[in-house]
Amino acid sequence: MTKPGSSAGKRKALRYGAGFAVLLAASLFVGASLGAERLSIFSLSDTESAILFGIRFPRVLLGACVGASLAVAGAGLQALLRNPLAEPYLLGVSNGAALGTMLAIILFGSFEFARPVLAFGGAALATFAVYQIARSKAGMNAERLILSGVIITTLLSSVIILLTSLLDATRLRSFTFWLLGDLSQATMTGFWVCFAAAVAGTLILSTQAKALNLMMVGERDALDFGVEVGRTRLAVFAASAGLVGVAVSASGSVGFVGLIVPHLIRLFAGSDNRFVIPFSALFGASFVVLADTFARTLIAPRELPVGAITALIGCPLFIWLLRKN
Repeated sequence: MTKPGSSAGKRKALRYGAGFAVLLAASLFVGASLGAERLSIFSLSDTESAILFGIRFPRVLLGACVGASLAVAGAGLQALLRNPLAEPYLLGVSNGAALGTMLAIILFGSFEFARPVLAFGGAALATFAVYQIARSKAGMNAERLILSGVIITTLLSSVIILLTSLLDATRLRSFTFWLLGDLSQATMTGFWVCFAAAVAGTLILSTQAKALNLMMVGERDALDFGVEVGRTRLAVFAASAGLVGVAVSASGSVGFVGLIVPHLIRLFAGSDNRFVIPFSALFGASFVVLADTFARTLIAPRELPVGAITALIGCPLFIWLLRKN
């Protein structure tokens, strides 16, 4: 068995990284090729070009950024909290971002950049609230963390339901579908915003990878090794809130990505966060792109919420992982 830090372990991890990169490229090609309207990629008419470059590409690229953001946020939170169940959707962070987005829709209408800003604020507040509730003199355990997440999720869901009464019937239907996970309103502007957040968040968490490796053993041990625990905690929480906030503002609540993807990466490539974080970005991007492709082709020309597809895939995978471990 190879150790994560050994040369053989690094070579093995890099092979997996190359495989995940190839999978992402293939997923993007499949996502751009398939849809309600069949396209001949290498011989496009004017109409097909408009569909490909005006609709498919923005949607597929945005889906990749959303998947990468959610997976990286999940990987960072799991490592920081030393809890395999830590995930933006289960901890209420996604609902915080969704509430922020809804407030942006109600208060600022079509002002596009208000959504990621308020979504980030909502995600950050939800993260802070869950962390504070879960803390105790005896430390933080899985039960307290999940219960805290359930409490915050329920509270935020109630507020979202109350605010829906302010929406007219058309906006209510659109918002409800978006809340379940929807990439149909993708634009290149939205993609670039999400891409910038995904790259920045992944880089920030990657710089904290060594510290997270030590903190997974315990915060006191990490302090003994010179890790600035408070600074690392702030960086991970801020980066995760930014990643989730921008992703949710663009796509709604897409669950299980941040829970399942890091688990699968650790299963294949080991637990070294120097590899888990970037590999989660690659695999998470592929996962959401393929899930969205399935969502818009299964009953075409009608579409399913991508969040429903990720849940249908994620639940059996999570049960399998639980039984395996």
